[in-house]
Amino acid sequence: DATERAALNQAPFDEAAYKKDLGVNELWGEKGYTTIERTGIRPTLEVNGIWGGYTGEGSKTVLPSKAAAKISMRLVPNQDWIQISELFKAHFEKIAPACVQVKVTAHHGGSPYVTPIDHVAFKAASQAIQATFGKAPIPVRGGGSIPIVALFEKELGLKTILMGFGLDSDNLHSPNEKYGLENYY
Repeated sequence: DATERAALNQAPFDEAAYKKDLGVNELWGEKGYTTIERTGIRPTLEVNGIWGGYTGEGSKTVLPSKAAAKISMRLVPNQDWIQISELFKAHFEKIAPACVQVKVTAHHGGSPYVTPIDHVAFKAASQAIQATFGKAPIPVRGGGSIPIVALFEKELGLKTILMGFGLDSDNLHSPNEKYGLENYY
């Protein structure tokens, strides 16, 4: 809602530094949402990898008979990963030229999850962070895939509070991923 969006946008954010870190000249995305909102509260579709034909060094005149792509999607509450997968598959098959055979394989999925910021567990975590660090936390949502969290709520009836103590420079999911000891302690 508007209150949560306003709180989210209080987080420190340097657009120029963000663009420099990504190595891009411009940011682009869904109209009506800030970059922070687009990266945290909106659904996404990403092409993680694409290949076909000759992929070695140098050039070759090759007409590939096959091409492939790996695609992932970040879902938000009220989206079902099975339904979204089927919608994606149906759309991709619909837009493919008749001369192209399309095969879409869903590898895995997980349900989206969010704990409301007015929930007692969220409020308790906020108070603990404020008592520890002397500052009220800013409720930011981070897009990510932790399917077990929705399962905890479904099976155990428990809300989960996710608190990130890492930094952008920790390079999560990268070959040089790290986590500073100062954040651990």
